[in-house]
Order: sequence, then C-alpha cells, then structure tokens
Amino acid sequence: MDSLSLENPLLVTYVVAVALTVLKVMGQGWMTVHRMMKTNAGLVNPEDLRPGAFNKTPSPEQLELNDYVERSRRMHRNDLENIPAFWAAGLIFVLAAPPLWLAQVLMYGFVAARAAHAVAYATAQSHEVRATFYTIGSLIVIYMALHALAVAVF
Repeated sequence: MDSLSLENPLLVTYVVAVALTVLKVMGQGWMTVHRMMKTNAGLVNPEDLRPGAFNKTPSPEQLELNDYVERSRRMHRNDLENIPAFWAAGLIFVLAAPPLWLAQVLMYGFVAARAAHAVAYATAQSHEVRATFYTIGSLIVIYMALHALAVAVF
C-alpha cells in the first residue's frame, strides 16, 4: 500500500488531524477579527485609522491595546508557534509507518491537547493549566519526530 494514499489509514488519521488543526489556526484569526469588530478596538497599524466601509469614524483609541482582542491574537500566535511542528512531525511519522493505534492516539491526542489549551487560554486559566496542555502536545510532537528519526536512521 502506498504511504501517501488515502487508502492508508495512517494517512487518513494524519489528514483528519491536520485538517482540524488548520481549521483551528484559521478560525482563531477569524475570532480575532470578530473580537475587533465587536469592541471596535484592537487595530494595530496607523493606516487602519483611515475611514472605510467597516470603520466609518475611526479614532486613535482604536489603536490602544484591548485585552479581549489581544488574548485572541496571543492564542493565534501560540497556534502558529506550535501547530506547524505537528504538521511536519506528523507527516514524517506517517512515513515511518507506526502502528495505526499509536498514530491515532498521538495525533488525536495532539488535537485534543490543542483544543483544551485553546479553552484554557480563552477562559483565562492559570499558566499551569495552559502549560499542562502545551506539554502534552509538545511531548507528542517530540515523540513523533524521534520515532521517525529512529526508523530512518536505524
């Protein structure tokens, strides 16, 4: 069976996990836009104060930090710092042909850890709570990379 075929259940597991995390990354960007529009705040560039269809009466206060918007921006940045490593490690992990059950536990475990991290971040849980979910996801990615490396080298 070809490793890069959707007839390969390992690849299907990877595709589902990647699709969910892509939607998470892109959805977080839209969440930030929603929060900006809801609060009429959180703009970041001076040129954003030019009048337009969605900002008919701009004001300098719109450039001030707004924690509601910034929290979403920080969540998005955190996703962009962590999820692409999963995409890369997951692909080489699939190519290393691990047992299906292991791939499913790790990949869906990563998705669940990132979802839990997002909920913890959105609800302003303590750093320890967020760090727990980050650690789970990080260890999964590290394991997948090491597993693929071991298969490739040995």
